[in-house]
Formats: sequence, structure tokens, C-alpha cells
Amino acid sequence: MKLLIDADYIVYKACAGAEDEIDWGDDVITVVSKFSDAMKNVERDLTKIKGEFMWDVPEMILFFSDSKNFRKKIFADYKGHRNRKKPCGYRRVITDLGKRYELIRLPELEADDSMGIYATEHPGNIIVSPDKDMRQIPGKLFDMKETVTIEPEEGRRWHLIQSLAGDQTDGYSGCPGIGIKRAVTLFEEGGYNWDVVVKAFADKDLGEDVALMNAQLAKILTNKDYDGQVIPWTPTTTGN
Repeated sequence: MKLLIDADYIVYKACAGAEDEIDWGDDVITVVSKFSDAMKNVERDLTKIKGEFMWDVPEMILFFSDSKNFRKKIFADYKGHRNRKKPCGYRRVITDLGKRYELIRLPELEADDSMGIYATEHPGNIIVSPDKDMRQIPGKLFDMKETVTIEPEEGRRWHLIQSLAGDQTDGYSGCPGIGIKRAVTLFEEGGYNWDVVVKAFADKDLGEDVALMNAQLAKILTNKDYDGQVIPWTPTTTGN
């Protein structure tokens, strides 16, 4: 059993925590970082994660997002509000981690998608991520608080919920006025199916094309959604 770790989150936080500022006066401030401190932060977090599990030295795979993102082809403003540069040492830390751990970064995919693909291609491992998006992927998930088991039907339902609720942190809005609680209520009343999604958008004078765009942005890829290229999600059956 392996730990599939969302390393984007860990390395970003570790490097940001190692940054400092030097104020030279005369309107000049320099951002600096000590590489060894950043690495210590990463190793501390990885050690803490390993300590959550019963076996002594679980094997870990670190997943990173590619610099390009296929979702921008669906919606150009996806994550468009995230304009902050990577913290100091970010790329150097990843390079050094590659000497110690197995790293996976797939072209045009986010770390979430790469984890979803790997987890469904190789069942029996544990995804490690605080991101609620990963509740779409069947199997075990450690959300940095507890380990839960996601059943396939639960994952399918969570994707539909996110299609309606959207994700402001990722820059797509879902159906206006609908959050997770309201989305759950609608599905509990009408069943977890695509018709409920389409009707919710139609009630806001938005077409099925907008609903489909949000569903494709929300979908975390599995091995069925990727064959070297992304296979766009579509509501192909009445069960979706």
C-alpha cells in the first residue's frame, strides 16, 4: 500500500513558510529564502503524514501539477484569480525531492487528476489531500484529519454536487445561488441525476452548455477519463 500525496499543497506551504523579507530602505524590499529550511518544512510534513499510519515506513509517491492546465481549454478564466508567483525555492525543492521520492506530473493535468488516475488504475492505495475534490475518487482518502473510504456511488454524487455548487477557490461558480447544502437538498428531492443539474441551471436562465462546462471543470479524472489525453466528461447515462 502506498500513500499518494498532494505535494503541490505541501511544497507550496513549506516554501512560503521559509520566506523572509529584507527591507533595504529607499523603497527596496527583497524576498529571500533558505533552501534547507524549506526542505526541513517538507520533510516535517511528510514525516507527520507517515506517522498517521500503522506500518513503519509506508512508500510515498508525490504528485505535482503541470504548468499547463487542460481546464483552461474548457474555461479560460479557470483559476485565473491565482496570480501569485510560486514562493522562493519551490522548483529547487521539487528537484531535490525527485532524488529521494517517486514524483508524478502528467502533461496538462493537476495533481488531483494524476492522483485520481493512479488511484483508480492501482486500487488499494491511500490518497493524501485536504482538497474536498478528492471525495470524487473511490478508495481510501486521508484528508489530513482522518482516513475515510469513498464508495464509487458517493464519488459520483459528490461530482454532481460540485457541478452545481462550483468551487470559488478554483474560479468556477457552478449554478448561481446554489452552495453545497442547497445542491444536496435538490438531489435528495429529485435524485442524483443529470436532469436535476440541467433544471437548476435552467431555473437561472442558463443553458445545458453552461451546466456541462461546470461539470467538466469539477470532474477529477480517473483512469477511465484519460488515455494519454483527457476524455471529456459527458452525461452519457441516466445514472449520471
